[in-house]
Amino acid sequence: MSVQTLLLDFSLDPARLGDESGQKTVFGQLETVLKDYIPNLILAAEVNIEGGSLKLLTGKRGTTVSVRLFDRGLITVNIEYFKEDNEEPIISFKSARVLESQLKKYISVMNSQAYAPLKRCLFSRYYPTSDERLLEYDIDDVLIDEQSPFQRVQIVHSKSLGNMLVLDDLQNISEADLIYTETLMQRGKESYEGKEIVILGGGDGALLYELLKEKPKFVWMLEIDELVMNACNKHLKSICGDVLERRKGPNYEIIVEDCMLTVNKFIKDNKKVDYIFGDLTDIPISESACGELWEFMITILQAAFKILKPNGKFMTHGNGATCPESLELYEQELAKLKPAVTFTKSKAFVPSFFEDWVFYQISFKAADNGDA
Repeated sequence: MSVQTLLLDFSLDPARLGDESGQKTVFGQLETVLKDYIPNLILAAEVNIEGGSLKLLTGKRGTTVSVRLFDRGLITVNIEYFKEDNEEPIISFKSARVLESQLKKYISVMNSQAYAPLKRCLFSRYYPTSDERLLEYDIDDVLIDEQSPFQRVQIVHSKSLGNMLVLDDLQNISEADLIYTETLMQRGKESYEGKEIVILGGGDGALLYELLKEKPKFVWMLEIDELVMNACNKHLKSICGDVLERRKGPNYEIIVEDCMLTVNKFIKDNKKVDYIFGDLTDIPISESACGELWEFMITILQAAFKILKPNGKFMTHGNGATCPESLELYEQELAKLKPAVTFTKSKAFVPSFFEDWVFYQISFKAADNGDA
């Protein structure tokens, strides 16, 4: 069951909506057509507001229709009703397209658009892209929905992507996203055999699972959220195998705590590793490199390079390729690091993100090899 919301937009000559009389005439024409599509439709309220007017109508099964007329020549129509899974829709998307076409002719609009219905008030089917465009997923079930001390943790099922981890209402990884992990680790370009590696975060277990296939000497995975690991161990085994269940093996260990505790211990012990993976937060979307998330990210970077061997690398995900401003801010912060670093970038289309994602490979500059 869900609340179905259909949206229709129209534009017409502003002169026709320039005063109360014109708006009344256009609304009367629109109401006549709407009554052919929505049974028992009546006008319940109308309000004159700055820049136009608002009309509220009600109909069968509690359907509400709000019509907003703007004196600049725009009209928006929002149709909303409750639908049980086995019920016929009050008005389907196909019917809405026919309604749009009829209204376009009847009130002589210049342009119009009908949108596929939003399904609301059930488990979420909508997640944003990196630049905050709305995506609708074919989610048909919620397997886990719990609040940890750190974040909301969900595992949802998508018909096309399989099971998918969602943290604080942002998609993280799905069973279809091997390309994400392989691009993050630069599979085929980097050699991990015999190397010591630290993963900062990585609670879904996918990165650890894939790295262990490369025969490293040892991998430390530092994850703070027990609930994330338990959820992924149960519902995302196709991407994490049994590493989250075992937690420790001959060449790896998962340490459940704030990653900085172990990093600071490594710094104190003068421990150096070959690779560090930043698998924590994405690069924040902001106008400047300030705020709590930026401070956290910069702190992680500074600490990570203190435990990295002179020829080691810091590997991390960035953000969507459609966010060049934030990526540039991140690169400006990299330019400020001491000792100096250099970086390369890679890009891959991640199925569950529906967009290209940018990944960074960061290392010491030759002249500043970490000994400064």
